[in-house]
Amino acid sequence: MLPMDQGGRRRYDALNRTAQAVQTRAAIARAAHRLFVERGWAATTVRDVARQAGVSVPTVYSAYGNKAGLARALADAADLSADLPRQLRELQDPAAGPARQLAAMAAFDRRLYERGGEVIVLVREAAREEPQLATAYRDGRRRADHTRREVFASWPAGTLRQGVDAHTAADIYAALCNIDVYLVLTTERGWSPGRVEQWWSRALARELLSRPPAAPEPPQPAPARPPGER
Repeated sequence: MLPMDQGGRRRYDALNRTAQAVQTRAAIARAAHRLFVERGWAATTVRDVARQAGVSVPTVYSAYGNKAGLARALADAADLSADLPRQLRELQDPAAGPARQLAAMAAFDRRLYERGGEVIVLVREAAREEPQLATAYRDGRRRADHTRREVFASWPAGTLRQGVDAHTAADIYAALCNIDVYLVLTTERGWSPGRVEQWWSRALARELLSRPPAAPEPPQPAPARPPGER
């Protein structure tokens, strides 16, 4: 039986190795993200990523498999940053009607594009050259569409506008709430992410619901005070 201190040291060595591996993967991911965004997918090599991260090329391959594996990992991290569990809680809230569910979906996409928009763009770019990434990108879009169709199909009859079924509603959603619209509004038109989210919520309700919620009353000006009154 090993002495306690030696066993303890061995356990700590294992923990240290695990921590070091996590830190190495994180350093590689940060380097890949920086280079992919700055140079683009095609112009960035695994050797570039390794040099930027301060590790060997075999270490990058060991951690992520290849350049496509790196992009998939970054895309997964972007999805996590958008807080999918929060969206699910909001969609499943018994008190949430269709308008609130649309707002929850718009809020999720705002978080996704605000925190991971650069990654989504680079994965879409890389998918033109990497069949594996093209498949992963299409699968991600299909999953998102499937979730939206499930939500729309769960609503009582008459909730959607006349002539709009769950599939058409998902198409309309995708036309409004996508990374290109988000980038045009935030980078070219100067909108804040919060303003985009609010507009999406209102536009979705207006385009999809047979009875969209009434617009909030505009703020009323304060009544004029008599002369001399403070």
